[in-house]
Amino acid sequence: MNLILLGPPGAGKGTQAQLLKDRRGLVQLSTGDMLRAAVASGSELGKTVKSIMASGGLVPDETMINLIADRIAQPDCAKGFILDGFPRTTRQAEALDAMLAAKGLKLDGVIELKVDDAALVERISGRYSCAKCGAGYHDSYKKPKKAGICDSCGAEQFTRREDDKAEVVASRLEAYHRQTAPLLPYYKARGVLRTVDGMAGIDEVQGQIEKVLAGA
Repeated sequence: MNLILLGPPGAGKGTQAQLLKDRRGLVQLSTGDMLRAAVASGSELGKTVKSIMASGGLVPDETMINLIADRIAQPDCAKGFILDGFPRTTRQAEALDAMLAAKGLKLDGVIELKVDDAALVERISGRYSCAKCGAGYHDSYKKPKKAGICDSCGAEQFTRREDDKAEVVASRLEAYHRQTAPLLPYYKARGVLRTVDGMAGIDEVQGQIEKVLAGA
């Protein structure tokens, strides 16, 4: 089974991909991981990627497709894969479809984790953690039992990730919607797009995805 999960940062794609990996034996393919692995391998394709990245350039679509083609040919992808971070444009989607067709493969599903932007910004920007032990908290949903003191280790210092700031999250959401919007009608026209509620709890989202896949 070959899948794509679509959703903005914080929608839970990584969590759901891991659950799918564990349940169905699928391989999660991150474009970032593939690029790093190609460079580390020292292959001709890896050397090409390394030179492009070293010059600050964007890796061409054709190169990315070749990377994905090489990766899915490996034995651990025999049961299928989950693509994470690709495609981002309809041109990339068309190239991906063509490559899969040439291998006698296809996408079995493109699952959109639909989110409410305002709620997602609150969910992400409210996160913080203990600076000593890393225990996670939230301004609204999970406060320490005693204000200012970590439940786990008693430390009084907390930290927030820079990319969890509300304005940063909002900017990333805007970029996601701008880039991804054309993909939705593209995959809908091909009959493979399904949408689940990305704002639901992890178990509920998992259940929705399983229902989608049962009918795939």
